[in-house]
Amino acid sequence: MQKIQTVAQIGLGALSAFTAPGLQHLLGDRFAVVASGERAQRIRRHGMEVNGVHHDFHVVSPQDASPVDLVILTVKYPQLKEALSDIAPFVGEHTILLPLLNGVESEEACAQVYGWEKVLYGLCQVSIVMKDGHASYNPKAAVLRFGERENHQLSPRVQAVRTLLEQAGIPCEVPQDMLRAQWLKFMYNISQNQSSAVLGIPFGAWQVSEDANIIREMGMREVIAVAQAMGIALGEEDIAPHREYLKKVPYANKTSMLQDIEAGRPTEVDQLAGTLVRLGEAYGVPTPLNRFYYHAIRVLEEKNAGKI
Repeated sequence: MQKIQTVAQIGLGALSAFTAPGLQHLLGDRFAVVASGERAQRIRRHGMEVNGVHHDFHVVSPQDASPVDLVILTVKYPQLKEALSDIAPFVGEHTILLPLLNGVESEEACAQVYGWEKVLYGLCQVSIVMKDGHASYNPKAAVLRFGERENHQLSPRVQAVRTLLEQAGIPCEVPQDMLRAQWLKFMYNISQNQSSAVLGIPFGAWQVSEDANIIREMGMREVIAVAQAMGIALGEEDIAPHREYLKKVPYANKTSMLQDIEAGRPTEVDQLAGTLVRLGEAYGVPTPLNRFYYHAIRVLEEKNAGKI
């Protein structure tokens, strides 16, 4: 079995708070955060605070890179194309790529550049609040899921990544059906990120408001309808368990999309509602709520940009 000894991660945002500290602690300078220019200097100066603990990271620019065993991508989808170019010097003959982006298309984008033989599927189920370099999340309600498309028997590279994550103290699971797992996460993002951004509500709203849950679950049902048309195993029975998960999220936590709206940043609405609407049209499945989300969130972005 391949042993992973060197790791690079590109994208030191909220999601990296779940993975980077453990990898830095385990690997030291054999773990590198990919950055250059002012961003690299800022990371070197300030590091990151996660759940009240400060972490500094070894930063390597693409110009100074050499191939590593594993590259983890935690950028937002609009930055993926640039990130795939930046990581090129880190990718060697045996490098594994593990994208952890929202949506259901990042693996395909990675494979188009580097080939499927290098790409694993991945996602993180975690709610992280990030502000001014300070990140907080509930470790008991966080897990990284990854693997090949099907994992009835674990491939050597999946075994190697699992061993690394376990040694780094990062909770992880390898679902048998990774495509289903990815679409479950897509369904959660579609329903909670977008409804929270439009309504301006924290996670706690779903703990106390049945109306908020009805709206959120309307979005879930549109994802289920499209998934079923595509032959992906989602169903009505997948809705109720997510209510239980949401009870574990701190009341005041906000989804990443609501944080983006409040901070005036571009959102991932293209990768969420935009993707679902496009797939719905291709498979003849109506997605009226997501069509509304798409245009409503675009209006909020235009408002933040001063166009309205």
